[in-house]
Amino acid sequence: MASQNKDRTPVTSQTPPPAPSSKPISSSTSLRARQEAVATGHPLAAQTAMDILARGGTAVDAAIAADAILGVVEPMATGLGGDSLAMLLPPGEAPLTYNGTGKSPRALTPDHVADLPGRKIPERHPYSVTVPGLARGWADLHARFGRLPFADLLAPAAKLAREGFEVAPICAREWQIFAKVIQNDPASNAIYQGGAIPQAGERFRNPALADLLDAIAMEGPDAFYKGKAAEAIERAAKARGALLTAEDLAAHEGFFDRPVRRMFKGIEILECPPNTHGIGVLKALERLDAMNLPMDDPTSMVEVVKATREGMKYARETVADPSGNTVCTAIVDREGFAVTLMSSIFKRFGSGIGVPELGICLQNRGHGFSAPGHINGVAGDKRPYHTVIPAAALKDGRFHAVFGVVGGLMQPQGHIQMMVRLAAWGQDVQEAMNAPRWRLESDTQIALETGSDPAFAEALKAAGFEDATGAGELGGRSDFGGSQCVMRTDDGGLIAGSDPRKDGTKLGR
Repeated sequence: MASQNKDRTPVTSQTPPPAPSSKPISSSTSLRARQEAVATGHPLAAQTAMDILARGGTAVDAAIAADAILGVVEPMATGLGGDSLAMLLPPGEAPLTYNGTGKSPRALTPDHVADLPGRKIPERHPYSVTVPGLARGWADLHARFGRLPFADLLAPAAKLAREGFEVAPICAREWQIFAKVIQNDPASNAIYQGGAIPQAGERFRNPALADLLDAIAMEGPDAFYKGKAAEAIERAAKARGALLTAEDLAAHEGFFDRPVRRMFKGIEILECPPNTHGIGVLKALERLDAMNLPMDDPTSMVEVVKATREGMKYARETVADPSGNTVCTAIVDREGFAVTLMSSIFKRFGSGIGVPELGICLQNRGHGFSAPGHINGVAGDKRPYHTVIPAAALKDGRFHAVFGVVGGLMQPQGHIQMMVRLAAWGQDVQEAMNAPRWRLESDTQIALETGSDPAFAEALKAAGFEDATGAGELGGRSDFGGSQCVMRTDDGGLIAGSDPRKDGTKLGR
């Protein structure tokens, strides 16, 4: 399969492909396209993806190029210090997923958490650092489904990191909110300008990251997992008490797998299998599928909340290694290849531990481990519970949608709310994205986004839920996630939506 996909000839025509839609798209309006579309978290990522598609690249090529851009322009959310996962719907082939999540350091043992609160790794503790999977993920995806040269996909991101970019408004706000995370680490403080946090519209450069991207582009993922880069990562980790070593990095491998799936209101929902919590989404939708959920009845959404609570409980109890904050790109190319690619360093700025030679910070996925004795308990050489869940949907066995929702534990909750609005209520893609959301902060506490229906709030109260507005890491500032989606229309075209809660956009032609 690898050689067949690799040798696909570029799509050619006697006339160049039409330019992507350049008119400003209102956040309240879905984008309609004929052949191909992208929805992602930053305009530069969207334009780069469209450029790659115009050159004959596959949806995977375009998704990698966009993801690399996001790692430059949203450093608090993703980057080469983090992980990746993908949902892939290649035309004429069975759907599959890619798991690019890294394992814990081999040296980590239950004894390391014996004296920590609840015997769990705190949010940004040095022990939270796990192997970054992103660089290997890009290479693995490209090797199987890419068409353009790998170096061409990373070149735009490297140029942007070297020459600089204007910081987008939402990115600037989160940079400021989480300033203390980078200010607590000398390396991150230097990399991310902790002494003078960039404001919206100010230019930010990261030449060390540009050099790293150039090295990976020319030498492949070994430029990250071996040699000087791996030594720099180990040195930075050791300086802060983290356990990650160059040997841990060299041993990393990602893998392809089959999605888990469930029918909901005539649509087949595809999620990533454990170590992600996609099964929690399917558990909730299984309960809701048999229910009549009238849109104008506030108790319908209360039932969705209850089903979500049960689905998340199920995931907490069962998800573990089968062997926060995130970015998402959803793409469909002109051949019908549909992809959702997501990457993340988990919490904003991850562990906060920077690697100055590389211009990155290391993720804190180890915070996802449970206490020893649980199926997801702390251990070495093990993948922790992971919140990233790129997803897709089929209708009559064919591609219907690729989508994702970023925001840690908001991801499964966002999937469920989106699917209820799209599949059960028939709402437009952008309409479903723009609708006010809710977020369970515990089994009994729920935060409601501004604009939520007061009747829904009263129905929740009657059902025993408490108001948790202001809870969560961002205290309600942007705790309700950010979604991207491209969907097939009944006439064979495409419709795309990009969440106004993020700096992103959608483009198509």
